[in-house]
Amino acid sequence: MSKPIEFFFDVGSPASYLAWTQLESIAQRYNAKIIWRPMLLGAVFQAVGNTSPAAVPAKGAYMLKDLKRFSTIYQVPFEFNPFFPLNTMHLMRGITAYLGEPEFPSCLTAIFNALWAEKLNMESSEVVAEALVKAGIDATDFMTRISDTEIKERLKATTEEAVSRGVFGAPSFFVNGEMFFGQDRLSFVEDALKDSI
Repeated sequence: MSKPIEFFFDVGSPASYLAWTQLESIAQRYNAKIIWRPMLLGAVFQAVGNTSPAAVPAKGAYMLKDLKRFSTIYQVPFEFNPFFPLNTMHLMRGITAYLGEPEFPSCLTAIFNALWAEKLNMESSEVVAEALVKAGIDATDFMTRISDTEIKERLKATTEEAVSRGVFGAPSFFVNGEMFFGQDRLSFVEDALKDSI
């Protein structure tokens, strides 16, 4: 029986991107199933009184170096997006809309790579459409879905659930009911999966 890893994330978080690049292989190693939990990081910050590390210049500069170090360790492309911080509400609504559908992996991959490998301005609907079409996603369908009231409410509910469970930033993971924060805590996620075997 596969073990669940809940992954609370926002595509506007570079640390969420780095975690995403590693999560599938971790899940395969431990026969785990990823439960994708898209949330709005800005709303989480507002609810818990947190701010982005980038809001503190010295911390932001260090964070950027750290992210580059991890991308080297993981052997994945990483470029800090010059449009950061981005309003990802529409992107996160679209990702929420495709949860559980065959297009979901391609959609998420296209958006994460556009943001953190290609440095694109994903606040531009034209740029978003181009990135989606390249990935074989119907951009018109995506744009239609982000206005759907049920999708908006689903994303809001997941964000509120995250806060109620103690999430204060992204990425956050839950394994066996225990929370782990940060892409640099993936070894803790692996240990928790080992313990549940």
